[in-house]
Amino acid sequence: MEELKPNGRYSGPQGPVVLVIMDGVGIGKHPESDYVRIADTPNLDWLREHAIYTELRAHGTAVGLPDDSDMGNSEVGHNAIGCGRVFAQGAALVGDAIASGTLYQGEVWQELLTNVREQNSSLHFIGLLSDGNVHSNIAHLEAMLRQAKRDGIKRVRIHALIDGRDVPPRSALEYVERIERFLEELNSDGATDFCVASGGGRMRITMDRYNADWSMVERGWATHVRGDGRHFPSMHQAITRYREEHPGILDQDLPPFVIERDGAPVGPIVSGDSVILFNFRGDRALEITKAFEAEELSEFPRGSRPAVRYAGMMQYDGDLCVPQRYLVSPPAINRTMSEYLSNAGVSQFAISETQKFGHMTYFFNGNNSGRFASETWREIPSDNCPFEQAPRMKAVEITDEVVNAIESGAYRFIRLNYPNGDMVGHTGVFDAVKLAIEAVDEGVGRLMAAVRQAGGILICSADHGNSDDMCEVDKKSGQLKLDDEGKYLPKTAHSLNPVPAIIYDPSNVAHARSAPVENPGIANLAATCITLLGYVPPPDYTPSLVEVGGA
Repeated sequence: MEELKPNGRYSGPQGPVVLVIMDGVGIGKHPESDYVRIADTPNLDWLREHAIYTELRAHGTAVGLPDDSDMGNSEVGHNAIGCGRVFAQGAALVGDAIASGTLYQGEVWQELLTNVREQNSSLHFIGLLSDGNVHSNIAHLEAMLRQAKRDGIKRVRIHALIDGRDVPPRSALEYVERIERFLEELNSDGATDFCVASGGGRMRITMDRYNADWSMVERGWATHVRGDGRHFPSMHQAITRYREEHPGILDQDLPPFVIERDGAPVGPIVSGDSVILFNFRGDRALEITKAFEAEELSEFPRGSRPAVRYAGMMQYDGDLCVPQRYLVSPPAINRTMSEYLSNAGVSQFAISETQKFGHMTYFFNGNNSGRFASETWREIPSDNCPFEQAPRMKAVEITDEVVNAIESGAYRFIRLNYPNGDMVGHTGVFDAVKLAIEAVDEGVGRLMAAVRQAGGILICSADHGNSDDMCEVDKKSGQLKLDDEGKYLPKTAHSLNPVPAIIYDPSNVAHARSAPVENPGIANLAATCITLLGYVPPPDYTPSLVEVGGA
């Protein structure tokens, strides 16, 4: 690959360029539900008034998703920020592979279905049952079920994880009724037996990430594989009963359940079966994948591992080759900002707490789990408790480490992620979200002071919105929805709002000024960082938000 060329008029600041990703901090449309605006944020307010400020698109086609109605997420967001270009991402790739038929023509689909036919066994689908299009899409599941029937599969079992996080927090029955109608239609000729076998809330079972809480995976394994757990005659009845027993519970927190028929679990996963994890996003797929694929597993007492053919919707980690089988190849991303900077000898420091550490490393570096030569990575362990109980998360500890890194003079480029606005935003607890945003603002204030002292430059932005859009909106009226008590209904999904981009150069060493960029998005941040470091960005990167040099 070509090397970065120095900017002949400007060689970069004395101190580091510091990129702050304020995860889930967007720019809301409704003051009553914008908890970024409601929170006390004197530092961000000052920066908005006195620094270079613009707004960036962080969803839809701006980050490689199929449509501008698709919310952004942290994975595609960090890909775009770190790679400087827009690549077709998970949902789009899977949709294209299904529409073109290449998924079904592929070796892995054929292998899994051949196994089921030869063994007279079951084909299982595990995944998030919604159309949130962040981890999965129910339409992908329906398409594969149709094709499985066309391909002669007689018995399918679905292990349905309940969302309420990328979609409205109590919308589960919409998807349950949809899949039940769909299965009834498929089974109507009596030739197939396709049904739901187990499930539970996505934050209770199966979908842990970054090794934060393996007990979730253990519960999922018991539910999906062994058929252990509370029995119900249908998924609809399980959700209805749990809501009666736990008033106000969100879908994502619903306990696990097992569907029974004639007094026995209808679909435990046994040797000879084939299993497809139909989630396309990687972070919450790696641990359950390890449970199926690893010869030895120390994270929980797995017991006897059934001999199954297992495949993921996509390859979740290219460097580790996980999973061994996958249906759709991920985008090939090369020439990331980190690689360019490393080749130029620019020392780099990347940090977050566990919940977003992989985003600042693996996803930022183009789905690459290996670090480049000039990089130093630092992970702060996250608390293992509900995020609303500790909304400040590890903002103080992250800030301490970054201030030390700035003061050390050892790094020219520093990147960090404050997860608060996203992780606490997902809880729907308004007071906790306010505290989360205020913790981020305090951290930004400390970084402003450290950058000012070191003669550096601070860039503040986000990967997508969340805390800026905390209440459900009536799509017809455009008004915020109210519950029976007249209170705003909480929204836990990401927003479609733009995110801020702030460039703070307290010593004005770069003589930076806004560049004329049409429809800027978060992919423009890579070229911006490279420009502020004193280099010319690669020509195919989306352009810098600023021009430098000169008075």
